[in-house]
Amino acid sequence: MRHRKSGRNLGRTTSHRIAMFRNMVTSLFEHERIITTEQKAKELRPIAEKMITLAKRGDLHARRQALDYIRSRTVVAKLFDSIKDQFADRNGGYTRIIRTGIRRGDAAAMAIIELVGYEEDLGGETKEN
Repeated sequence: MRHRKSGRNLGRTTSHRIAMFRNMVTSLFEHERIITTEQKAKELRPIAEKMITLAKRGDLHARRQALDYIRSRTVVAKLFDSIKDQFADRNGGYTRIIRTGIRRGDAAAMAIIELVGYEEDLGGETKEN
């Protein structure tokens, strides 16, 4: 029985699941938007929001805690320098999950998880009259 056991196993061992979420949160802060399954996105959201809260705290201990979880020093630097400024006046709700439909191969529900202030660069020039 799995009474009082929170979180999803996602069909992985504990070490594999922890490593997967460490990689996913690193990619999320590096690219500010990733495409994954809906269940993984729902499990990733609290981890990402905790990392942003650490960045907002901004002291040395918080930076070391973030470095303990996030795989890349450059991503931690980006988190503590630029991303924390986007959310300085926000009290939570730093990420957004957008459901995109089902994956063709295995019918898994897919979703995009992104930071709230994310603006996609479409590459087109604006036309002014």
